[in-house]
Amino acid sequence: MQLNRSKLMLACLIASTMAVSACSKNPDSKKDDTLTATAPATGEASNLTERDAKQRLIQTLQANFKKAGVKAKILDAKPTEMPNLYWISMEGMSSVYATSDGKFLIQGDVIRLGGDKLSSIGDKIQAAENKKYLAELNIKDLLVYPAQGKVKHVIYVFTDASCPYCHKLHEHISEITAKGIEIRYIAWPRGEQFIPTMESIWCSADRSAAFNQAIAGTALPPASCKNPVRDLYALGLKMGVNGTPAIYNAEGEYLGGYMTADEIESRLNK
Repeated sequence: MQLNRSKLMLACLIASTMAVSACSKNPDSKKDDTLTATAPATGEASNLTERDAKQRLIQTLQANFKKAGVKAKILDAKPTEMPNLYWISMEGMSSVYATSDGKFLIQGDVIRLGGDKLSSIGDKIQAAENKKYLAELNIKDLLVYPAQGKVKHVIYVFTDASCPYCHKLHEHISEITAKGIEIRYIAWPRGEQFIPTMESIWCSADRSAAFNQAIAGTALPPASCKNPVRDLYALGLKMGVNGTPAIYNAEGEYLGGYMTADEIESRLNK
């Protein structure tokens, strides 16, 4: 199920002000405060150069965002395997790529060629960030289905009670947990209209029963507690979630959307 794109951050913010070119400087200006790509050094000097380049890139991008009226806070910039291309993490938004001169943003995947299959150069970087985010979650903020017997794997599933494919996955909960897989549901309403139901579920004394009721179409009482649903939604955006279900392993790697119990087990054992 695809997320309502009107909720997705930078693309909408940029579209509301300009194309990416508005981040460029005035061509008549004599002052050039953008970055210049430099050849890599070695050892400690290389690390210092990289840190300096990263900070200058963040400052340049932040300044260009401000000029364009884009309200986005940059958290980090990481170099990728592609020369002069950085991975940019932002608060409450999906990551994007930026050129090292701070003039251009790239949204979407940059695909690596030459192997047996196509892969994104950002997958490992995103997975490392995701692993950190998932490890910081409070188990009390999730809906957990323990593994039957010895725990072999843990998966995190962004879910929405209104999503038919989430319903289909939920039907196989017992099959999945029977394989020694613990399931940790993360609330991720696909649009503003679905937030009240997810908040009601997360405020229920028995979240599992409330989730089942919501799937069956039963109206739930309004939420009556402080709950993490909106924070969990923001987490999904940072991790690149754009639909439900979205399944991740404990290493932060995206496994896929709806899958059978056997398919999940196969992906986890690879």
